[in-house]
Amino acid sequence: MLIDAQSAPSNSNTQPWNVHLVGGTALQELSAALIAEFDKNGINPDFTIDYGQGVHPQRSQQLAAKMYGLLGIAREDKEARTEFIRENLRFFGAPHTALLFIPPMGDRIRAAFDQGTYAENFLLSLEAHGYHGVPQGMISLLAPTVREFLGVDEEHKLVTALTFGVADQSSPVFKTAPGRAPLLETVTAHGLEGLKLD
Repeated sequence: MLIDAQSAPSNSNTQPWNVHLVGGTALQELSAALIAEFDKNGINPDFTIDYGQGVHPQRSQQLAAKMYGLLGIAREDKEARTEFIRENLRFFGAPHTALLFIPPMGDRIRAAFDQGTYAENFLLSLEAHGYHGVPQGMISLLAPTVREFLGVDEEHKLVTALTFGVADQSSPVFKTAPGRAPLLETVTAHGLEGLKLD
């Protein structure tokens, strides 16, 4: 799976991924550190979590409503919502995670794109080998804690965690489709008369 991920394309073959695999006791200790930091100080991300205005935050809110609904967590139940965040920080009970960092490279936009191709390859390879994986943006919201725990230089910015193992298929969220916007909302065709996007 790591070899499959490593085969991802990148801008000018720069391969700007710095990956830390964590499992076993180390993962439990990292989880405890993340929960302690979250409970004491909240989040401290490397990158903004502002989704802007309009449709993008709406899509995020719709997914949250669906997930919390399936889990039976009411909108006003702040305690249950906070506990679900802690479940994120427990890596959903998975045995392994891969933490993806970007090295210092300009504004990091191209490197972030390359991280996406790496992550996609990794997740597809997991599926092909009978495993399951989930990208966890929540872990990146506590980036300094992760860096300190792993001994990673502060110039390496945390993008996401790819948490993996064998999923609990009895979970109400296991086969939940988050939904996708219609192509007409996201694709504009030029010079392709007759192409139907509906």
